[in-house]
Amino acid sequence: MLAWSEEDPPRKARIEIIPMIDVMMFLLVFFVLISLNVIPALGIKTSLPGSAQPEKLTVRKHAVVTVAKTGEVQLDGAAYSLAGLSSALTQMKYSDDVDVVINSDKDVSVQQLVDVMDAIKSSGITSIAIASSRKP
Repeated sequence: MLAWSEEDPPRKARIEIIPMIDVMMFLLVFFVLISLNVIPALGIKTSLPGSAQPEKLTVRKHAVVTVAKTGEVQLDGAAYSLAGLSSALTQMKYSDDVDVVINSDKDVSVQQLVDVMDAIKSSGITSIAIASSRKP
């Protein structure tokens, strides 16, 4: 028979924090890698053109059209031809009023950029912005 004596107080429950620290370190490393772009994002990697005076635009619902220097065109991460881009944007326009942001690589030819802008305008969208980064 077990009996508690005055010399042995009952054991108290302890909270082990070592596993919690391990989980927190894993989350910290994960978010750091995401913020440093070590884990690749979807879509084409582009190097934006530089501008001495880029403006911060307030856009409503927007679609991002990415143009790579290889000529590949993507709408929100999905590859399209120019004709397919126009029809996809037409469907988006009818469902909601949408702005388009062109995320173009700085090495894309002006003709490629104009072709993409023509495809966007043929869908009926007139609010177009070109993404840029601040020149150092």
